[in-house]
Amino acid sequence: MTERPDRAVLDMTIQGMSCTACAARIEKGLGRMKGVEAVSVHYAGKSGSVRYYASLVSPEQIMDRVHDLGFRAALYGSQQGESDEQGKLLLRLVLSILLSLPLLLGMLHHYEWLSGIPLPGFIQEPLLQFVLAAIVQFGIGMPFYFNAYYALRERTANMDVLVAFGTTAAFAYSYYAMLAGLPLYFETSAVVITAVLLGKWLEASISDQALRAATGFERLQVMEAVVLRSGAAVTVRVEELRTGDTLITKAGSRIAADGAVVRGHAFVDESFLTGESMPVSKEPGDPIFAGTMVSGGELVSRIQATGSATMLSRIAALTRQSQSSKSSIGRKVDALAGIFVPLMMLLAIVTLLIWLLILRPGDLSTAAVHALAVVLAACPCALGLAAPISLVLASGRMARRGIVLKEAGVLERLAALDTVVLDKTGTLTEGKPQLKQIAVASGRSKLALLRIAAAAEAASAHPFALALKEEAGKKGLVLPQAEQFQAVYGRGIRARVEGRLIAIGNRRFAEEEGHAISPEMIRFAETAESAGESVLYQFADGICEGAYAFYDPVKRSSIEAVKQLQQSGVEVWLATGDHPAAAHAAAAEAGIRHIHASMLPEDKKALIEQLRQRHRRVAMAGDGWNDAPALAAADVGMAMGDGTEAALAAGHMTLIRARLTGIPDAIRISRLALRNIRQNLAFAFVYNAIVIPFAAFGGLEPWMAGTAMAFSSVSVVGNALRLKKQMERVVQT
Repeated sequence: MTERPDRAVLDMTIQGMSCTACAARIEKGLGRMKGVEAVSVHYAGKSGSVRYYASLVSPEQIMDRVHDLGFRAALYGSQQGESDEQGKLLLRLVLSILLSLPLLLGMLHHYEWLSGIPLPGFIQEPLLQFVLAAIVQFGIGMPFYFNAYYALRERTANMDVLVAFGTTAAFAYSYYAMLAGLPLYFETSAVVITAVLLGKWLEASISDQALRAATGFERLQVMEAVVLRSGAAVTVRVEELRTGDTLITKAGSRIAADGAVVRGHAFVDESFLTGESMPVSKEPGDPIFAGTMVSGGELVSRIQATGSATMLSRIAALTRQSQSSKSSIGRKVDALAGIFVPLMMLLAIVTLLIWLLILRPGDLSTAAVHALAVVLAACPCALGLAAPISLVLASGRMARRGIVLKEAGVLERLAALDTVVLDKTGTLTEGKPQLKQIAVASGRSKLALLRIAAAAEAASAHPFALALKEEAGKKGLVLPQAEQFQAVYGRGIRARVEGRLIAIGNRRFAEEEGHAISPEMIRFAETAESAGESVLYQFADGICEGAYAFYDPVKRSSIEAVKQLQQSGVEVWLATGDHPAAAHAAAAEAGIRHIHASMLPEDKKALIEQLRQRHRRVAMAGDGWNDAPALAAADVGMAMGDGTEAALAAGHMTLIRARLTGIPDAIRISRLALRNIRQNLAFAFVYNAIVIPFAAFGGLEPWMAGTAMAFSSVSVVGNALRLKKQMERVVQT
């Protein structure tokens, strides 16, 4: 199915959510709009991503719908809303504390052991307590009512419904008690609102700290750059940069756009972008990336990508996409949170009836206090925050190490992996084969053979083709024009050069084409392959004219990665299209025992499917178009950052540094994140399982229940922040 050209994605920040039920309400409301294909709202990140069709709905209409649902939306990166909301929340908290303090002092007379503390007489005045509580309830607490109204209007319920209902009931009971001359409990509603505001402010502050630590890509973007215009260096805004411009970056400055160095030499700090801790030396011809820092010298470069096309912007977009998506754990928790509030309201009614009819027949006051405590103790926020913040921290840490996820579910699948299948060329090995030997049929010239081969391979980007063309360049050969080029995936190429049909490929290609390989070429191939080299044969009009032997060294980082994966209980397999001898030589050097050689793209895909049918959790790592089917078929497809666009598109995650050591790092981080999420979920369930029954049977005063509810979510966020330090320790070992 072809993708519609008007499909677009809207990333936005959303303010005013109080729990995951709010996020679910926005998803449901936007999902009903004509032209909206998919919606994902991230409560902890205060963000949302909407995939829509521009011909049917506009971003303005989508954000207006968010407003109609009772929230505030702004385009991602517009710097609107977040800091302003935290400031307003802090102001409401301070005012609520100041107004609640006299009520707290007045509460002391409820406890006999504190009744001896002298208090000013005016604090006990019922009218003063009524006025202070009313200001807190209907002034400072008014946003709870608005949010509860919007939720009920959409036939849903959220934390604001619990707070509004519970505190209103407490205030109403205290008002009744004031008229009836009974003990006053105005402090209950005021203290609960204060505690909820304190919890929300702490939660927002800690969450904001976590989110900023997890991303921060925006801080790498520069506002201005120096370019050459009409032979003079001028400063322009980064939005004015164009492909082909000559960019000048001095020491101590960040590079404004992706490009290639044309003049100068300097060291560049790419740590935030790729995870490489040491500055990288850059010389003419080397690639450079936006957001990286020139730490010494000056570079003059030719711009190749600007704005959203830069590597930095693509990483930021993918990270934002993964953080706004939902994992399976997140979806299950959201579904539970959706029924949590109605369930707690029902439990409060049951508590009221049990006390009123069975435990304290006719005692409406006691029954109401205990039912109120149940409402105020219930906390959907702790459940809602259990997964998102941990996932954001983990995906952000991976992005800082050059590991970019496309969606949150990848983290869960990473943690469960037990098998990793690796491609050979460019994944396990350097991916830059060197031409080691040339064998020619009698009467042929090696240079003449190489000249024809390089010409035939001119349109190919395969590593072997690049090695042939590089060798021809070193020899100073002038290449003829090739025509009718055709690549046969996983086998070889055909082209017409100087009137002859040239075919270059592996032995399987020769057999399928019906070309006979001469005995001397077979002997050459057997000797080369026994030494771990790969062999291609060259044919002209069906006659074998020669063969080439290539050697591609295994990366040192690959050997270390295989060792780390095996230590973590993950089996490593090698699946390559190369000859078995070359495959076994590379596998032996890397320490891999499971080897599949001479594999076509469909064979690699079939291997992945067979492993999954055996109930294995499989990842595939590769960098070429021939790896794309296997990458898509795996539980986790890992595309190497220097690979083809097909591999990057098919993979579920990208290793920017193209080093396999990113795989064990990703698995360790994901396992830590999943363990942290399970701890958070366990705490949230244990809290509700203990505190709610405790409140129902009279073990908690309403103000205590409300305070416990507010701080339960803070505890979950605090535990999630422990993950940050754990990940730092793990990736350093």
